[in-house]
Amino acid sequence: MTGAQFDVVAIGNAIVDIIGRCDDGFLERHGASKGIMNLVDTDRVATLYSAMGPGIEISGGSAANTAAGIASLGGRAAFIGKVAEDEFGRIFRHDIRAAGVAFNTPAVAGERATSRSLILVTPDGQRTMNTFLGISTELDQGEVDPAVIQNANIVYLEGYLFDRDEAKAAFRQAVDIANKAGRRVALTLSDAFCVNRHRAEFLQLIRSGIGILFANESEILSLYETENFEEAARRVAQDTPLAVLTRSEKGSLIISNGERVEVAAEPISKVVDTTGAGDLYAAGFLFGLALDYDLAAAGRLGSFAAAEIIGQIGARSEVKLSNLARIRGFIG
Repeated sequence: MTGAQFDVVAIGNAIVDIIGRCDDGFLERHGASKGIMNLVDTDRVATLYSAMGPGIEISGGSAANTAAGIASLGGRAAFIGKVAEDEFGRIFRHDIRAAGVAFNTPAVAGERATSRSLILVTPDGQRTMNTFLGISTELDQGEVDPAVIQNANIVYLEGYLFDRDEAKAAFRQAVDIANKAGRRVALTLSDAFCVNRHRAEFLQLIRSGIGILFANESEILSLYETENFEEAARRVAQDTPLAVLTRSEKGSLIISNGERVEVAAEPISKVVDTTGAGDLYAAGFLFGLALDYDLAAAGRLGSFAAAEIIGQIGARSEVKLSNLARIRGFIG
Protein backbone atom coordinates (compact mmCIF):
# COMPACT_ATOMS: atom_id res chain seq x y z
CA MET A 1 0.00 0.00 0.00
CA THR A 2 1.42 3.36 -1.04
CA GLY A 3 0.47 6.98 -1.46
CA ALA A 4 0.22 7.91 2.21
CA GLN A 5 2.37 9.66 4.80
CA PHE A 6 1.69 7.00 7.44
CA ASP A 7 1.33 3.25 7.32
CA VAL A 8 -1.04 3.33 10.30
CA VAL A 9 -2.73 5.97 12.45
CA ALA A 10 -3.97 4.56 15.75
CA ILE A 11 -6.77 6.17 17.77
CA GLY A 12 -7.17 5.24 21.41
CA ASN A 13 -6.70 6.00 25.08
CA ALA A 14 -3.54 8.00 25.83
CA ILE A 15 -2.39 6.41 29.08
CA VAL A 16 0.89 6.62 30.94
CA ASP A 17 1.87 3.09 31.95
CA ILE A 18 3.72 2.80 35.25
CA ILE A 19 5.14 -0.72 35.30
CA GLY A 20 6.61 -2.37 38.38
CA ARG A 21 7.14 -5.80 39.87
CA CYS A 22 5.36 -7.13 42.96
CA ASP A 23 4.52 -10.43 44.62
CA ASP A 24 1.08 -11.97 45.07
CA GLY A 25 1.04 -10.74 48.66
CA PHE A 26 1.12 -7.11 47.52
CA LEU A 27 -1.96 -7.69 45.37
CA GLU A 28 -3.75 -9.40 48.24
CA ARG A 29 -2.91 -6.62 50.71
CA HIS A 30 -4.28 -4.01 48.35
CA GLY A 31 -7.29 -5.98 47.14
CA ALA A 32 -6.21 -5.98 43.50
CA SER A 33 -7.73 -8.81 41.43
CA LYS A 34 -4.83 -10.59 39.78
CA GLY A 35 -4.43 -10.76 36.02
CA ILE A 36 -7.20 -8.38 35.03
CA MET A 37 -7.73 -4.67 34.47
CA ASN A 38 -9.21 -2.91 37.50
CA LEU A 39 -10.67 0.59 37.04
CA VAL A 40 -9.63 2.85 39.92
CA ASP A 41 -10.38 6.41 41.02
CA THR A 42 -7.99 9.26 41.80
CA ASP A 43 -7.49 8.32 45.46
CA ARG A 44 -6.96 4.63 44.72
CA VAL A 45 -4.36 5.23 41.99
CA ALA A 46 -2.50 7.63 44.29
CA THR A 47 -2.45 5.07 47.13
CA LEU A 48 -1.14 2.28 44.91
CA TYR A 49 1.42 4.57 43.30
CA SER A 50 2.80 5.48 46.72
CA ALA A 51 2.93 1.85 47.87
CA MET A 52 4.44 0.19 44.80
CA GLY A 53 8.16 -0.15 44.27
CA PRO A 54 10.24 1.45 41.51
CA GLY A 55 8.48 1.61 38.17
CA ILE A 56 9.04 2.44 34.54
CA GLU A 57 6.88 5.32 33.27
CA ILE A 58 6.15 5.22 29.54
CA SER A 59 3.44 6.19 27.09
CA GLY A 60 0.86 3.44 26.92
CA GLY A 61 -2.65 2.45 26.07
CA SER A 62 -3.48 -0.38 23.67
CA ALA A 63 -3.51 1.57 20.39
CA ALA A 64 -0.48 3.63 21.42
CA ASN A 65 1.41 0.39 22.07
CA THR A 66 0.51 -0.78 18.58
CA ALA A 67 1.69 2.49 17.04
CA ALA A 68 5.00 2.28 18.92
CA GLY A 69 5.40 -1.34 17.80
CA ILE A 70 4.94 -0.35 14.17
CA ALA A 71 7.57 2.37 14.56
CA SER A 72 9.96 -0.13 16.17
CA LEU A 73 9.48 -2.44 13.18
CA GLY A 74 10.47 0.40 10.86
CA GLY A 75 6.99 1.60 9.93
CA ARG A 76 5.48 5.08 9.82
CA ALA A 77 2.96 5.46 12.62
CA ALA A 78 0.83 8.25 14.06
CA PHE A 79 -1.36 8.36 17.15
CA ILE A 80 -4.44 10.36 18.10
CA GLY A 81 -5.34 10.51 21.80
CA LYS A 82 -6.18 13.02 24.52
CA VAL A 83 -3.84 14.12 27.33
CA ALA A 84 -3.94 16.91 29.89
CA GLU A 85 -1.43 19.71 30.23
CA ASP A 86 0.15 18.11 33.32
CA GLU A 87 3.22 16.09 34.33
CA PHE A 88 1.93 12.77 33.02
CA GLY A 89 0.71 14.40 29.81
CA ARG A 90 4.22 15.68 29.18
CA ILE A 91 5.63 12.22 29.91
CA PHE A 92 3.24 10.67 27.39
CA ARG A 93 3.99 13.21 24.67
CA HIS A 94 7.77 13.00 25.04
CA ASP A 95 7.86 9.21 25.25
CA ILE A 96 5.64 8.37 22.30
CA ARG A 97 7.47 10.84 20.08
CA ALA A 98 10.79 9.39 21.23
CA ALA A 99 9.47 5.99 20.12
CA GLY A 100 9.15 7.39 16.58
CA VAL A 101 5.38 7.96 16.54
CA ALA A 102 3.87 11.20 15.26
CA PHE A 103 1.65 12.67 17.98
CA ASN A 104 0.26 16.17 17.60
CA THR A 105 -3.05 16.13 19.48
CA PRO A 106 -3.07 19.34 21.58
CA ALA A 107 -2.96 18.89 25.37
CA VAL A 108 -5.91 20.22 27.35
CA ALA A 109 -5.57 22.49 30.37
CA GLY A 110 -8.03 22.17 33.25
CA GLU A 111 -8.93 20.00 36.22
CA ARG A 112 -9.02 16.65 34.41
CA ALA A 113 -5.76 14.69 34.66
CA THR A 114 -3.91 12.52 32.16
CA SER A 115 -4.93 8.87 32.32
CA ARG A 116 -2.52 6.38 33.83
CA SER A 117 -2.30 2.68 34.57
CA LEU A 118 -0.28 1.03 37.31
CA ILE A 119 0.77 -2.32 35.88
CA LEU A 120 1.91 -4.73 38.57
CA VAL A 121 3.79 -7.75 37.24
CA THR A 122 4.00 -10.87 39.42
CA PRO A 123 6.77 -13.49 39.15
CA ASP A 124 4.61 -15.71 36.90
CA GLY A 125 4.45 -12.94 34.26
CA GLN A 126 0.83 -12.04 34.90
CA ARG A 127 0.05 -8.34 34.85
CA THR A 128 -2.58 -6.69 37.01
CA MET A 129 -3.62 -3.31 35.66
CA ASN A 130 -5.05 -0.61 37.90
CA THR A 131 -6.24 2.01 35.47
CA PHE A 132 -7.33 5.56 36.19
CA LEU A 133 -9.33 6.70 33.18
CA GLY A 134 -8.70 10.41 33.22
CA ILE A 135 -9.02 12.75 30.29
CA SER A 136 -8.20 10.14 27.61
CA THR A 137 -11.80 8.89 27.63
CA GLU A 138 -13.01 12.36 26.68
CA LEU A 139 -11.62 12.16 23.15
CA ASP A 140 -14.21 13.51 20.75
CA GLN A 141 -14.55 14.65 17.15
CA GLY A 142 -12.42 17.70 17.85
CA GLU A 143 -9.34 15.52 18.24
CA VAL A 144 -9.81 13.63 14.97
CA ASP A 145 -7.50 15.32 12.47
CA PRO A 146 -8.91 14.67 8.98
CA ALA A 147 -5.51 15.28 7.35
CA VAL A 148 -3.88 12.55 9.45
CA ILE A 149 -6.71 10.09 8.73
CA GLN A 150 -6.57 10.80 5.00
CA ASN A 151 -2.80 10.32 4.95
CA ALA A 152 -2.71 6.89 6.64
CA ASN A 153 -3.05 3.64 4.75
CA ILE A 154 -4.81 2.04 7.73
CA VAL A 155 -6.81 3.65 10.55
CA TYR A 156 -6.69 1.51 13.70
CA LEU A 157 -9.39 1.97 16.38
CA GLU A 158 -9.13 0.84 20.01
CA GLY A 159 -12.29 -0.74 21.42
CA TYR A 160 -11.45 0.35 24.96
CA LEU A 161 -12.35 3.91 23.96
CA PHE A 162 -15.92 3.03 23.04
CA ASP A 163 -17.60 3.78 26.39
CA ARG A 164 -18.65 7.39 25.79
CA ASP A 165 -20.95 8.77 23.12
CA GLU A 166 -18.39 11.45 22.21
CA ALA A 167 -15.74 8.80 21.51
CA LYS A 168 -18.20 6.73 19.48
CA ALA A 169 -18.93 9.79 17.36
CA ALA A 170 -15.19 10.33 16.89
CA PHE A 171 -14.78 6.72 15.76
CA ARG A 172 -17.60 7.03 13.25
CA GLN A 173 -16.13 10.29 12.00
CA ALA A 174 -12.74 8.63 11.50
CA VAL A 175 -14.35 5.68 9.70
CA ASP A 176 -16.25 8.02 7.39
CA ILE A 177 -13.15 10.10 6.56
CA ALA A 178 -11.07 6.96 5.96
CA ASN A 179 -13.66 5.30 3.75
CA LYS A 180 -14.09 8.43 1.63
CA ALA A 181 -10.31 8.64 1.23
CA GLY A 182 -10.10 4.99 0.20
CA ARG A 183 -8.22 3.98 3.35
CA ARG A 184 -8.68 0.75 5.29
CA VAL A 185 -10.14 0.74 8.80
CA ALA A 186 -9.22 -1.74 11.53
CA LEU A 187 -10.83 -2.26 14.93
CA THR A 188 -9.56 -4.17 17.95
CA LEU A 189 -12.24 -5.37 20.36
CA SER A 190 -9.80 -4.85 23.26
CA ASP A 191 -11.54 -6.78 26.05
CA ALA A 192 -14.41 -9.27 26.50
CA PHE A 193 -16.02 -7.03 29.12
CA CYS A 194 -15.86 -4.17 26.63
CA VAL A 195 -17.62 -6.38 24.09
CA ASN A 196 -20.32 -7.27 26.61
CA ARG A 197 -21.06 -3.57 27.13
CA HIS A 198 -21.18 -2.63 23.44
CA ARG A 199 -21.98 -5.81 21.51
CA ALA A 200 -24.77 -4.43 19.32
CA GLU A 201 -22.91 -1.22 18.49
CA PHE A 202 -19.68 -3.10 17.78
CA LEU A 203 -21.49 -5.40 15.38
CA GLN A 204 -23.13 -2.45 13.64
CA LEU A 205 -19.76 -0.69 13.29
CA ILE A 206 -18.02 -3.86 12.04
CA ARG A 207 -20.69 -4.52 9.42
CA SER A 208 -20.84 -0.93 8.20
CA GLY A 209 -17.24 0.13 7.76
CA ILE A 210 -14.58 -2.06 9.38
CA GLY A 211 -12.30 -3.83 6.94
CA ILE A 212 -10.02 -5.53 9.48
CA LEU A 213 -11.11 -6.90 12.86
CA PHE A 214 -8.72 -7.98 15.62
CA ALA A 215 -9.99 -10.09 18.52
CA ASN A 216 -8.65 -12.69 20.91
CA GLU A 217 -10.55 -15.88 21.59
CA SER A 218 -12.55 -14.62 24.58
CA GLU A 219 -13.51 -11.44 22.75
CA ILE A 220 -14.78 -13.15 19.62
CA LEU A 221 -16.75 -15.67 21.69
CA SER A 222 -18.31 -12.79 23.59
CA LEU A 223 -19.14 -10.90 20.39
CA TYR A 224 -21.21 -13.78 19.06
CA GLU A 225 -22.41 -15.08 22.44
CA THR A 226 -21.15 -18.59 21.89
CA GLU A 227 -18.72 -20.98 23.57
CA ASN A 228 -17.76 -22.56 20.24
CA PHE A 229 -14.74 -20.92 18.60
CA GLU A 230 -15.48 -22.41 15.16
CA GLU A 231 -19.00 -21.02 15.29
CA ALA A 232 -17.65 -17.57 16.13
CA ALA A 233 -15.09 -17.84 13.32
CA ARG A 234 -17.80 -18.80 10.84
CA ARG A 235 -19.97 -15.85 11.83
CA VAL A 236 -17.22 -13.23 11.83
CA ALA A 237 -16.31 -14.27 8.29
CA GLN A 238 -19.76 -13.07 7.23
CA ASP A 239 -19.38 -9.69 8.94
CA THR A 240 -15.97 -8.36 7.87
CA PRO A 241 -13.58 -8.87 4.93
CA LEU A 242 -10.63 -9.71 7.21
CA ALA A 243 -10.70 -11.11 10.75
CA VAL A 244 -7.54 -11.74 12.77
CA LEU A 245 -8.23 -13.98 15.76
CA THR A 246 -5.44 -14.55 18.28
CA ARG A 247 -5.43 -17.58 20.59
CA SER A 248 -2.33 -17.22 22.82
CA GLU A 249 -0.22 -20.40 22.66
CA LYS A 250 -2.56 -21.82 19.98
CA GLY A 251 -1.37 -19.15 17.56
CA SER A 252 -3.80 -17.20 15.41
CA LEU A 253 -6.45 -17.73 12.77
CA ILE A 254 -6.78 -15.27 9.90
CA ILE A 255 -9.99 -15.33 7.86
CA SER A 256 -10.44 -13.39 4.63
CA ASN A 257 -13.01 -13.86 1.87
CA GLY A 258 -13.38 -17.57 2.50
CA GLU A 259 -9.65 -18.18 3.04
CA ARG A 260 -8.48 -19.49 6.41
CA VAL A 261 -4.83 -19.15 7.42
CA GLU A 262 -3.56 -20.67 10.66
CA VAL A 263 -0.35 -19.20 12.09
CA ALA A 264 1.57 -20.93 14.86
CA ALA A 265 2.67 -19.01 17.93
CA GLU A 266 6.37 -18.17 18.00
CA PRO A 267 8.25 -20.25 20.58
CA ILE A 268 9.51 -18.38 23.64
CA SER A 269 11.81 -19.54 26.42
CA LYS A 270 10.02 -17.74 29.26
CA VAL A 271 6.96 -15.56 29.73
CA VAL A 272 8.14 -12.48 31.63
CA ASP A 273 5.19 -10.09 31.17
CA THR A 274 2.14 -10.50 28.94
CA THR A 275 1.55 -6.72 28.76
CA GLY A 276 1.03 -5.66 25.16
CA ALA A 277 1.10 -9.09 23.51
CA GLY A 278 -2.08 -8.47 21.52
CA ASP A 279 -1.07 -4.89 20.78
CA LEU A 280 2.26 -5.99 19.32
CA TYR A 281 0.66 -8.80 17.32
CA ALA A 282 -1.53 -6.13 15.73
CA ALA A 283 1.56 -3.99 15.10
CA GLY A 284 3.33 -6.80 13.27
CA PHE A 285 0.29 -7.80 11.28
CA LEU A 286 -0.58 -4.26 10.21
CA PHE A 287 3.01 -3.52 9.25
CA GLY A 288 3.01 -6.73 7.24
CA LEU A 289 -0.04 -5.46 5.34
CA ALA A 290 1.75 -2.15 4.78
CA LEU A 291 4.61 -4.13 3.21
CA ASP A 292 2.07 -5.98 1.01
CA TYR A 293 2.80 -9.31 2.70
CA ASP A 294 0.35 -12.13 2.21
CA LEU A 295 -1.82 -13.05 5.20
CA ALA A 296 0.43 -15.86 6.42
CA ALA A 297 3.55 -13.70 6.35
CA ALA A 298 1.75 -10.82 8.08
CA GLY A 299 0.55 -13.25 10.74
CA ARG A 300 4.05 -14.59 11.30
CA LEU A 301 5.37 -11.03 11.73
CA GLY A 302 2.60 -10.43 14.27
CA SER A 303 3.47 -13.60 16.17
CA PHE A 304 7.13 -12.63 16.18
CA ALA A 305 6.40 -9.17 17.63
CA ALA A 306 4.08 -10.62 20.29
CA ALA A 307 6.63 -13.25 21.32
CA GLU A 308 9.38 -10.67 21.66
CA ILE A 309 7.32 -8.41 23.88
CA ILE A 310 6.18 -11.06 26.37
CA GLY A 311 9.82 -12.00 26.97
CA GLN A 312 10.46 -8.64 28.68
CA ILE A 313 8.81 -6.13 31.01
CA GLY A 314 6.36 -3.73 29.39
CA ALA A 315 4.98 -3.17 25.91
CA ARG A 316 8.00 -1.35 24.47
CA SER A 317 10.74 -3.44 22.94
CA GLU A 318 14.13 -3.01 24.58
CA VAL A 319 15.75 -3.24 21.13
CA LYS A 320 14.61 -2.19 17.67
CA LEU A 321 12.21 -4.87 16.47
CA SER A 322 13.23 -4.11 12.89
CA ASN A 323 16.77 -5.35 13.60
CA LEU A 324 15.56 -8.60 15.16
CA ALA A 325 13.00 -9.12 12.41
CA ARG A 326 15.66 -8.77 9.71
CA ILE A 327 18.02 -11.16 11.47
CA ARG A 328 15.27 -13.74 11.74
CA GLY A 329 14.00 -13.22 8.19
CA PHE A 330 10.60 -11.71 8.93
CA ILE A 331 11.36 -8.53 6.97
CA GLY A 332 13.83 -7.81 4.21
